[in-house]
Amino acid sequence: MSSKQNPATPSPAETTETAETTEISGPRPRRLTYAAALAGLEGLALLVGGGWLLVEGIVGDPDDRRSAVTGGITLIVLALLPLLAARGLLARRSWSRGPAVITQIMALPVAYNLLQADSAAIPAGIALAVVAVAALILLINSETTRALGIRGPGRTQDGEGRS
Repeated sequence: MSSKQNPATPSPAETTETAETTEISGPRPRRLTYAAALAGLEGLALLVGGGWLLVEGIVGDPDDRRSAVTGGITLIVLALLPLLAARGLLARRSWSRGPAVITQIMALPVAYNLLQADSAAIPAGIALAVVAVAALILLINSETTRALGIRGPGRTQDGEGRS
C-alpha cells in the first residue's frame, strides 16, 4: 500500500475551503460590486495623485522637493489599502471589508479639509465625501455582510444567536 491519499477524498484544507465557499456561493450582489468599484476608484485616485506628486517632486520645481517626493511615495503606498480591499471585495473575501471601511473613515476628514479650502478643492471635497459615505453605506449593508460570509457577534453558522 502506498501512503498517497485517495484523490477522491478531499484533504482537510479542501474541505474547509469548500465549506467556506458554499456558504457564500451564488452571484455577487451589486452592492458589493459597487463598494469594490468605489474603493478601487479611491485607490486609483491616490495612485495617480501620488504619482503626480512624485514626478513633480523629481522633475519639476517644487518649493520643497523632499516634501513633494515624500508625499508622492506616501500616497502611492496608501493607495495599496483601498486597491487590495477592492480586489478582496470582488473575490468575496471577508477580511476585505475592514480595510475598505477604514479607507472610507480616513477619507471623511480629508474631504472635510478640502471643503474648508477657498479653491478648486471644494468640488473635490464634495466628491470625496459623497464617495466615502456611499461606500460606507454599501459596506455595512446586510446584503454585503452576508455575501462576504460575515456573521454578527454571537451568531453561529446557522444564523441563530446563542442562548
